[in-house]
Amino acid sequence: MPLSLIIFIGLFGVLLVLFFKNPIINRLGENNKMVHKLQTANWYQNYWLAGIFLFGMNAVLFFATIGILYLLMFLIIPFIHIFIMLLAVFGSIYLWIIINKAWQGTKRNRLKMGAIGSSFYLILTVLFVFLFVTLKPSYPGEDTFMKAIGLLFAIIVTAVACITCFVFTGFSQRKV
Repeated sequence: MPLSLIIFIGLFGVLLVLFFKNPIINRLGENNKMVHKLQTANWYQNYWLAGIFLFGMNAVLFFATIGILYLLMFLIIPFIHIFIMLLAVFGSIYLWIIINKAWQGTKRNRLKMGAIGSSFYLILTVLFVFLFVTLKPSYPGEDTFMKAIGLLFAIIVTAVACITCFVFTGFSQRKV
């Protein structure tokens, strides 16, 4: 299966998740333990602190996934990396639903909190675009094609994650 087909299927899947985000959000009950803990925490109702918490959780999930994928390079188990990436996507969406359900502030502050939290992926997208634009060979005659393809996929993944995080945390209203 070509890599471009996998990226296309992934983007299509994310579009489906965004289209059906309200039924997905409503599947997570109000009696969730993590939602209750965040709702009762005083610091969480400040959009700056909640946004920084979301930023930090996005960073932890991203770097944990990168670390696991790096460690999987040493194993000879085919296609397990795809399973890990799917788990990371579902884990991130689950986290964003919890953040969405726990927020009790205004719409405006929800947007600010979502923007602060999803800016982690925006920063990564800008970093990968910079690396892509300034890509140069290490030595004369080096082929940088594979490095460019990797950076292009990194740009796509982080941009989609930024948009999805912002939509789930900034625009989704909790039903009362």
